[in-house]
Amino acid sequence: MYCETFRMHLKRTGRIMTNKKILIVTVSFLVCGLVPSVFAQSPTAMPTSAAPDNSGVNVRDRASNAMTADQQSNSTQDVALTTEVRRAIVKDNSLSTMAHNVKIITVNGEVTLRGPVKSAQEKTTIGSKAQAIAGSDKVDNRLEIAGQ
Repeated sequence: MYCETFRMHLKRTGRIMTNKKILIVTVSFLVCGLVPSVFAQSPTAMPTSAAPDNSGVNVRDRASNAMTADQQSNSTQDVALTTEVRRAIVKDNSLSTMAHNVKIITVNGEVTLRGPVKSAQEKTTIGSKAQAIAGSDKVDNRLEIAGQ
């Protein structure tokens, strides 16, 4: 009789419901923690491929005379010139995405073009656009044809 009375008291006060909620939350956390690890891919399931070898590019960029993007001038004229060259390149839909993303570095009105392009034609086109905007003697075209 005492057990039945106690059980009725717990039901009325909501402690049994609270214990059930705690149990449900605990089980949920356990399931959420275990399920993702069961379905996770093992490292051996990933396709293996050779790591890209860009050590030559890294060595080239460390050279003292190498112009890199962090050397871009913040002068109003240089930023405007870079913006104008970038707009001309991006506006040309015949160029590849790779060509649209070349680095344009301007310091004291001198424009340096760096990065990969898909073809010699893209290299020439981008160089011509930069020369038309900055001046033919103000452009250093260091674009590289990808795969060569």
